[in-house]
Amino acid sequence: MDREKILSVADHTLLLQTATWEEIKQICDDGIKYHTASVCIPPCYVREAKNYVKDQLKICTVIGFPNGNMTTTTKVFETKDAILNGADEIDMVINIGALKAKQYDYVQREIEQIKEVCGGRILKVIIETCLLTEEEKIKMCEIVTKAKADYIKTSTGFSTSGATFEDVALFKKYIGSDVKIKAAGGIGSLEDAEKFMELGAERLGTSKIVKIIKGEETGSEY
Repeated sequence: MDREKILSVADHTLLLQTATWEEIKQICDDGIKYHTASVCIPPCYVREAKNYVKDQLKICTVIGFPNGNMTTTTKVFETKDAILNGADEIDMVINIGALKAKQYDYVQREIEQIKEVCGGRILKVIIETCLLTEEEKIKMCEIVTKAKADYIKTSTGFSTSGATFEDVALFKKYIGSDVKIKAAGGIGSLEDAEKFMELGAERLGTSKIVKIIKGEETGSEY
């Protein structure tokens, strides 16, 4: 698989607490240069980033991040604010405690409310697979499908582990035909990226793929 294909589905990501505007600007420059699907950045930088990239690049941001246990009202407000500031795509974290308590209607309604606010914008639902049982992962495939979100996403990258091949294969088996898959967290090589795509991932959340390619071009370590 060629590098351009991998880059075209990569959400080039910087969500660290220490991220500065200069660092965000750099990943925007990289996103434009390497034609990534988007850059995924903290909400506080969305307006500045959108003004900076204009129509050259999609801006993705995160809602209820990284723990997911804010109120639905708070998440809906965050989403409205992000869109007002220019966000093109939204990655939200589910309420994991509600899922584990089998409050399935609550989890689904929350996704639906955020999807409604998104309008025609892409909504990706982060379920944090490393904290879930297989039964819970399968249930979330059902809930995300019923809620009509655009993507189910493996991970925040801020918990105990990120995407696995097994989880993406599981998603592919159980999601509805209109739901796509985003693998995120710990994608550290072009080979891994290609494998995730072969298993069915149509987006990759990664901070490393662009760095690897830049390193190859310059002969430096990323």
